[in-house]
Amino acid sequence: MTSASDSLTPVVVSGFWHPPGASRSEPAILKERNQDMVVVADEYPSRILSRAAVEAVAVSDRLAQIPRRLRFPDNSLFETNDNDGIDALLRRHGRRESLVPRLEEFRPRLLLFVAATLLLIAGIFRFGLPVLADVASDLTPQSVLRVASRGSMATLDQTVFQSSTLPADERRRLETEFAALAAAADPAYTYSLNFRRGGRMEANAFALPDGTVVLTDELVNLAKGDDDMLMAVLGHELGHVARRHGIKQLYRNAGAVALIMMIAGDVGSAAEHILTQGAAVLTLSYSREAENEADRYSVDIMRRVGKDPEALARFFRILYRRGDKSPQAFSTHPGTADRIRAVEAYAREGR
Repeated sequence: MTSASDSLTPVVVSGFWHPPGASRSEPAILKERNQDMVVVADEYPSRILSRAAVEAVAVSDRLAQIPRRLRFPDNSLFETNDNDGIDALLRRHGRRESLVPRLEEFRPRLLLFVAATLLLIAGIFRFGLPVLADVASDLTPQSVLRVASRGSMATLDQTVFQSSTLPADERRRLETEFAALAAAADPAYTYSLNFRRGGRMEANAFALPDGTVVLTDELVNLAKGDDDMLMAVLGHELGHVARRHGIKQLYRNAGAVALIMMIAGDVGSAAEHILTQGAAVLTLSYSREAENEADRYSVDIMRRVGKDPEALARFFRILYRRGDKSPQAFSTHPGTADRIRAVEAYAREGR
């Protein structure tokens, strides 16, 4: 161990010396002599094994309790566990240790660095990704939306859905009403209504980024002949299409995976799945803002086609009675009761 207790006492470090190009080692002592580092044999201190000026010796950084290595110009190596002794010797000759060990010794500074990094990552997730997703979605051509949507539909048909069992006349009636709704929607998209038995999705409706809309038999049965309510739900989904909520969320997911890959390394084929498997689009959890925007879109389009603009509120009441009473503070979606009040208030504004 180091025999130095102050700047006047010579530094002496015990360790092992490895000759150039050899695997063998022998006990040795590292001393300082004038401006040189000198390695001598432990048993025969008069036998000099290596010698070089301090600045000519390459010293490995201090990392926890990992042994330090000092490589001399002749390629011989001195190895020691006496980190304190090596640090004392370097300081005596004006050489500074690296940043890593200083951060390890001063843990509050390391904690601050980690906290700042986490805040930066959180800021990118919270603010950077949404902005980039908005820009990317605006630049995405319709052909890309069609490819993603076809992949989504194919995946769901294989894994979730079954063929619709609704009577043909009921499907035709709903298709006619939907056509009027689609005619009043954003003309940039080609809309189509598709009927499926929902399986695990049960009573549900959703729209894919290219304007493909799916309505499950279970939701039709839940409406009990209230076609305005069904059209209001589909109008809500058309709002997601018109505002490109789905493709924006897809880009956010892809951006999140890319950020994770930059931080944690390769995550396998996760990014490829998010970008190429359309099913990801259908597992979206839209933000509160997006859901509220789609609700207002439904009210507007229902009013344009001469249907009850408050019909969407009736659907939310059914959800509320069925048990979806989650308060807004604990959900990524607006609370059902809050949405009922918001839809009714917005509908009354247009009267």
